[in-house]
Parts: sequence; C-alpha cells; structure tokens
Amino acid sequence: MIKSVKALGFSLLLGLALLGQSQAQSLKKVTLEDVFKKGTFSQKSVYGINWMKDGQYYSSQVNRGGFPTVMKINVATGEEEGVLLDGRALGVNFSSYSFNADESKALVATDVESIYRRSSKGVFYVVDMATGEKQQLMGGEKISYATLSPDNDKVAFVKDNNLFMVELATNKLIQITSDGEWNKVINGAADWVYEEEFSMAQAFKWSPDGKKIAFIRFDETEVPEFNMQIWGALYPQDYKFKYPKAGEKNAEVSIHVYDLASGNTRTIDAGTEKDIYLPRIYWTKDANQLAFLRLNRLQNQLDLFHADASTGKSKLILSESAETYVDLDYNDNLQYLSDGKSFIRTSEQDGFKHIYHHNMDGSLIRQITSGNWEVSSLIGVDEKAKKIYFVSTEESPLERNFYVIDFNGKKKTALTPAKGTHSINMSPDHKFFIDYYSTTDSPVIVSLNEASGKTIKVLEDNADLKERLTSFALGKKEFFTFPTVDGTELNAYMIKPADFDPNKKYPVLMYVYGGPGSQNVLSSWGGTRDFWHQALVAEGYIVACVDNRGTGARGRDFKHSTYANLGKLETIDQIEGAKFFAKQSFVDPGRIGIWGWSYGGYMSSLSLMIGNDVFKTAIAVAPVTTWRYYDTIYTERYLQTPQLNPSGYDDNSPITHVNKLKGNFFLIHGTGDDNVHFQNSVDFVNALIAADKQFESFYYPNRNHGIYGGNTTWHLYTMMTDFLKRKL
Repeated sequence: MIKSVKALGFSLLLGLALLGQSQAQSLKKVTLEDVFKKGTFSQKSVYGINWMKDGQYYSSQVNRGGFPTVMKINVATGEEEGVLLDGRALGVNFSSYSFNADESKALVATDVESIYRRSSKGVFYVVDMATGEKQQLMGGEKISYATLSPDNDKVAFVKDNNLFMVELATNKLIQITSDGEWNKVINGAADWVYEEEFSMAQAFKWSPDGKKIAFIRFDETEVPEFNMQIWGALYPQDYKFKYPKAGEKNAEVSIHVYDLASGNTRTIDAGTEKDIYLPRIYWTKDANQLAFLRLNRLQNQLDLFHADASTGKSKLILSESAETYVDLDYNDNLQYLSDGKSFIRTSEQDGFKHIYHHNMDGSLIRQITSGNWEVSSLIGVDEKAKKIYFVSTEESPLERNFYVIDFNGKKKTALTPAKGTHSINMSPDHKFFIDYYSTTDSPVIVSLNEASGKTIKVLEDNADLKERLTSFALGKKEFFTFPTVDGTELNAYMIKPADFDPNKKYPVLMYVYGGPGSQNVLSSWGGTRDFWHQALVAEGYIVACVDNRGTGARGRDFKHSTYANLGKLETIDQIEGAKFFAKQSFVDPGRIGIWGWSYGGYMSSLSLMIGNDVFKTAIAVAPVTTWRYYDTIYTERYLQTPQLNPSGYDDNSPITHVNKLKGNFFLIHGTGDDNVHFQNSVDFVNALIAADKQFESFYYPNRNHGIYGGNTTWHLYTMMTDFLKRKL
C-alpha cells in the first residue's frame, strides 16, 4: 500500500537509520562494475513458452550444449518429458519457434536481423514434427513474418515490401503483390510510424480456413523522407526512410483480401476519407467476415467495421469518440466468440479501461467489469465456463493482480493475491497459467499454476540472485504520495542509502519519464537502471521518482489532463516534487537534480529550465526538444496537429526556454536514432549557443534510441555518473 507523507516521521526514520547503519557497514556497496560489467544483478526467467493443443503440456525453449532446444513439459508435474526440437540435430541455431494449430509442423527462424523496434527479417525453416525433416524457405533468403496457414500446407511472408506465399508440398512460390517498393509501397508489413506507435509490424492475417489472406497496403509515396548519415566509411552513407512528422502527410492505407482459389485481390471498403488510420485487422469466426478498426487523423473517433471478404462491402458496428482522444491501447483486445454471435472488447469509455460484451451487430450485452480501477490486460476468455481472466489495478495502481470473473459480471475472484506485479501467460484451455511475479524488493518468480491459483511448480525462483543481494548494502524503495499544487495526490518513491543518517543533508536525483499512460512508480523488479540508481545511492545520493499527471493506471481523466499541452502540467508536478523533497530535513535543497531518457529527457530539460530555482543539475538522454520533430501518430494524439494547435507545440518546448537555463545541463544523443531524431538535439544545441548558455553534450555515433552495443552502455552510465559527481 502507498504510505502517506506523515508516515515518513522523523522518529521512525531515526530508528530505522540506526539499525540500517550498523547492518550496512558489513555489506558491499553496489558498483558500476557490478551493474554493467559483472552482471551481478541479472535475473533469470523462463522464455519461449508455448502452450500445446491438448492442454496437458507446454513447450519451452532452452539452451542445451550451446544449441537451442525446445522441451515438452508436463503441466501436471512441471517435469520435462521429451525433446520437440533439437537445434543440433536440425543443424539450425534457431532463435525462435512456433507450431501450427495441430502441431504437425514447426516454423523456426535463424540469422534474425532487427530492422526497427518490432520488425525483423531472417532465414526460416518449416520442420515436419513426424519425420524431423526441415524445409528452408526462399532458399535461405531473409524474409519477414513467415506464418503458417491454418490448414498447415502454406506459409505467407513479406519480402522486399511484397506479400508472398509458398505451397509446402510443391515448394511453389506465389507472389501475391508486385507493386512493393522501398520508400514507396509496403504490402503486408507496417510502415515505421505504425510499427512504433500502433505496436504492429506484421500487417497480414490468414482467414480461419486458410483460403484467404487479408493485408494492409501502405502507400508512402507522399510521406516526407528523413535522412540519417551512417558514419564509418570514407564517405558517410545516407539512410533515407519515410517518417511523417507532426502535421505532415501520412501513408495512404487500404485493406485488401487475397483469395487463394481465384488468385484475385479485393479491396475492402473503409470509407471515402483517405487521411485515416487502419491500425487493426481481425478475422471473425466466419471465414468470410473480416473486422477492422478505423481511426480518424486526430484519433478522437474509433470505428469498428465488419466486412464481407468476397464483396469488400463493410458495415459500421460501433463507434467511440472523445473530446480528447480515443486510446487504441485501451480500446483493443477484440475477441470474437466461437458461437459467432458476440465479441468481447475493452474500452475506457466510462473513464477506466474495462471489459465489455457485445452482440455481433455492436449492441451492448453488458459491461462486465467496472470501478475506479483499470483492466491492464485481457488474458483469456473461457467460453465454455463463461469466465473471463484479466489483470487489473484494482488492489492498487502500484500493483497488477490476476482475476477471474463470470460473463455476467459476478463472482470476481483474485487468483494472485500476493502484492506486487503479476504478468500472466495462460493456456488456451484456461486450465493453467504461468505467473511472472515480482515486487520492488524481489526479482521475478516464475510459477506454473492451476486456473484456481494453486501453484503446481516454481519454474524459476532466482534464489541465486536473492542470495547475492543479501551481501549488498541496498537502499529500499519507499512508496508514498504527496499533493501537487491543485491538490492532486501523486504517487512517488525514494531510495535512501542503506546507512541513511537523518542528521545528514543528502543530494537528490529524480528520475522521470512522465509520458502519457506511462508508469515508473510501480511495485515490480526494476532491472539495470534501478541498480544504477543503487550505485548512486551507495555514493550518498537519494534517488526519487514522481509519476506526474498524464501518467497511467489512474483512469482516463488523470491521463488525459495533459491533452493539448504536453509538458506543462508534467513539469509543474516534477518541480513540485523537487520542492517537496527540498523541504525534507535530510535533503540538501541546493543539490536536487533530475534525469530522464526520451520523453524523460524532454521532461528533465524543461524541469531544469522552468524550475531553475529548485533544480541544480539535469541529464537529458535522447530527448524530444520540439514536438514538431516527432511523428504524427503519437504527437497528434496528444497535441492535435501543429496547424491546429501551434502553441501546444511551442509553449512547452525546451528550445523555447533556453534563456532560463541556470544550472548544470548534460545533453546526450545517438546520431542513428530513427525514433527521436538527433535533429532534436542539434536544434537544441543551436538555441543554447544563441542564448550564450554553457552546458555539456555528448553524441554516440550510429547508436539508435536505446544507445547500446559493445561498450556503449558501460561508457554511457560511467559518463553520467562522473557528471553527477561533479555537478550534483
């Protein structure tokens, strides 16, 4: 539970501090080497789990003797009962696998090459599970999104922006589209902005009977091109790709259905308006009925259509609109029931994301969940038992727990009552689930459970890591709330040194992301960045974090409060957070800093400039410095277009406020950032120079938004640590 500010009483702190000091003296300090070189705090997990069709087994990919191996595991006992795929025997060092519906074939990928955040291409093989024979697709050429047909005898994939299909029995290749061309037309795969902002890369789906393929076509011809230079050769290489910045032209999108029997492709009617988004396609249980979502450019109206795949005619089923925006992430999870008469979906139309049951014509049967909490993910729909499984924030916005509820909205039961964060992988027959559970103090515990919540077996308990942790002087993450200027309670945490002395004055470093729907203040295991914070805590800093207005898990109104003015309320809240910390008796008010990455870099920059009377130091990594330079889908969702809302773009741009810089500022960016372009920092630097402001900056050649690879991460965090030691 969240503590109140009053819970941070001096007497309690004193008693805990004296105990903590005596214990901390005999323990090791967290070092940068521990975090970034030795992997001291790396946790184990269980990967590559796929539930098998009979519900009695699941498969899991492990490494055996340096080769990937897929094991068959008995659900009832949790014991391995055989090898399904042996990379050594196959002669394929595969990195991923999937089975078809009847598990007669497997699709494995090797030599996978990442393109952007979710896109990739690789060499694919189809393995016959009965004979062990493998069939290489396209002679070993790299392809994307290879997908077996439901009838098991074909594979569809994308290559060179075109959609293809191969008949496995004859190895006959059929080219479904032929107009695909780099930076012009894409068939069956998402463009850059859909991939980044709508979380999709593959843009085709087989019909349930395997006789049709629906796909999205992206015509990027009119989308402006962005150019990045790749450094290293005698003459730098230009890398040009289509990137629609706010207010610019998007790709023109359309939905098509290819009929295998006739070889014909039909266009689906999505309306006459061309400046739209088509972010999702689904097949209903009717193999001739396609469903799709349509968003208008400003994303304040979301429409669900059903279409006849044979004629292309479509019908509007339901529509949802808002004065701000309709968030696709909160209005997704569309599941058509096998009775062919209804579907389940999620929506935040009542102010919180909840589950709804609709007839096929769109009419509402009932709202299944309700309350001032959110369904964070819809896990499964058991049609036979009339039960729905979901993860929600009902217990606390700082936690995620697993629940089951009847179709009628009754008998809601918690299946994972332990406080913390639960991530669930449930079997298709809804008899078992795997729970990935962690808290802020405990790394992930992976367990196999019956649907009732009863644990069958712990698959990974990270006992070795827990044992290592006992030898280190770690600061404890303390959660609390405090009121901002308008009385809104904000969730926050702070980490004090293990040998904390309330009579001392400590510098504070605040960590921020703060973007719409995000959340940093959460009871879950943090990972590498959290342990860098522990290394700073070991050096005598207090690390703190505030989830400002606009962040997630607290309902639509809280999240949408920043609409049309990104950066304004968020910055006020971060400054208020700094003022709150400055009032604590154990904080040095003259030594408060802030750092963040991406949206967090935007926030740390604004906070230092606008809050120049409370912040001494800031680090901004890969920041957006003007929303005019960011993409259409994300930016316009929250700000409208720059043509409609110019002040929303400029009033809270760090570039606008460079004259206010007084403290120590460190700006870091990768030159190969395809997401938040290096251009943001170039213009920011120019503005700082014009304002005659001194600051520090560093660029990482060819590194993308994550700024990693080789020695990069170690170099980055060492450099930031040294800066903080000098400037905070």
